[in-house]
Amino acid sequence: MRWFRKDRPLEVWETDVQPAGNIAAAQRIREICIAAGAMAGRVATLQGRKAETEKGAEAERYQAAIKCALEIAMKMSDDAVRDVSVSQIIRLCVKANHLKTAKVLLRAIQSGGTRAELIMENPVLTDQDAAS
Repeated sequence: MRWFRKDRPLEVWETDVQPAGNIAAAQRIREICIAAGAMAGRVATLQGRKAETEKGAEAERYQAAIKCALEIAMKMSDDAVRDVSVSQIIRLCVKANHLKTAKVLLRAIQSGGTRAELIMENPVLTDQDAAS
């Protein structure tokens, strides 16, 4: 029960702000990843009966954050800025233990240096699928 029927404040990814330009888009993605970071940690660590209900709500919010960040990243025209933004999203996926999504996104990074840095930071991303 919510006291005084207060609605929760909107999350960063729930606002209708559309960034203009690559730098603004990168900053927005960074804000989304920072805001969803704590949530990703909880999604990865919740266990037990209580986790089923809490994890559902947290997982939905986390998925909404990832979806919004990816939609913004797809609209970016600068490859280098997009690679850095996608790498932030990958780090968020790894934190939430969503390795399948992280490995798919790793293939989208065009810069070999950025890809190597991510693999060095997160050795769980190395396997036959991520190496190609």
